Amino acid sequence: MIDMRTVTAAILIREDKVFIGQRKAGKRLEYLWEFPGGKLENGETQRECIVREMREEFGVEVTVQEFFGESIYHYIHGSIRLVAYLVDWIDGEMSPVDHQDCRWVSFDDLKSYEFVPADVPFVQKLMRDHHVD
Repeated sequence: MIDMRTVTAAILIREDKVFIGQRKAGKRLEYLWEFPGGKLENGETQRECIVREMREEFGVEVTVQEFFGESIYHYIHGSIRLVAYLVDWIDGEMSPVDHQDCRWVSFDDLKSYEFVPADVPFVQKLMRDHHVD
């Protein structure tokens, strides 16, 4: 049986732009872009994980809305089940702690960034949903 870890991702959209973060140098998948989130801790729901991760990684408070999608990816270092939810930013100033860079990008500009493989299906879905070729 494959050991699979559940990881959450926040799809944060504001004024027709989506929020993405760039992984720091020296980390696995360094310099690649991702939707913010993190590993589910014991006893934590997926929604609680997103709220905690956004607070810890960016210093903001969010509310989790509807389920966006799921992606399963098998990396060399292990397999993950990435679950994404649409999220609303309700308070705080974005201040990245665990990312090298972060940006608000248009749906069309998503294709200009190299994402971690597990996030690619979410990029494609956002582009489809917002009619980007």
